[in-house]
Amino acid sequence: MSQISKRYGAFLIDLDGTLIGKTQQISSRVASAVKSLHPYLTVCISTGREPQDVLRFSKELELSGPQISDNGALILDPQTGNTIWSSTLQYETGKIVLSHLRERGHTFLATYPSGRYTDQDDIPTWVITRISALNMQMSDAEELIRRFKDDETLNVVKAFLPYNNLWAVDFTNTGINKGSATKRIGDFLRIQTSSIIAAGDSYNDLSMLKICGKRIVMEEAPIELKSIADYVAPSVDRDGLAIAIEEYVIPLVT
Repeated sequence: MSQISKRYGAFLIDLDGTLIGKTQQISSRVASAVKSLHPYLTVCISTGREPQDVLRFSKELELSGPQISDNGALILDPQTGNTIWSSTLQYETGKIVLSHLRERGHTFLATYPSGRYTDQDDIPTWVITRISALNMQMSDAEELIRRFKDDETLNVVKAFLPYNNLWAVDFTNTGINKGSATKRIGDFLRIQTSSIIAAGDSYNDLSMLKICGKRIVMEEAPIELKSIADYVAPSVDRDGLAIAIEEYVIPLVT
């Protein structure tokens, strides 16, 4: 008979490169594997993407627990779409970031709990949770990180975009990342982060993976992630997350 795992209480899953690949769709095998965990664990998406994407995919997977978007700056109730917790970027810092992106000609999106902006002039009031510079070569992403690395008000991290093989750079408030959001998920569920399993593939997943009890890392992940992995899953395009769940997670929780 199925029962909630006594040792592990949650499974946090990155979206791009982990749950979905270039097709931007959850495969039937991965969806079935994730749903098979429902009797044992609270499953949470943890992504740099905006709330609408999180709500769409969490509905597809029939998730009911808190979900993380905006690289940890927003936690959502997937059943109501309401914000459980959020962190708004400081106004002056955000304006500096957006002005720099405009000067360099970088495309971006700035998200807030119910939508996004892609043009700085369209922002009527400042409730921005995250700014992402998009579709960059790695060298441009690293240059952008160097530009803002000494700003103590910001958390700046790059993430690979598997759907176009380019990079994004995410800006949130200092101390706001997937790791800090993981701690909040633990508080919400009343479990320790050592009782959380996490899966990811890129640099913005590192803060989450480091504090979790078990770490699944995808095959394409950089060495910094693989060096702390408990299990390295096959490629997302080969349903690697499903294989990780079937071979590694299910034995842990049943």
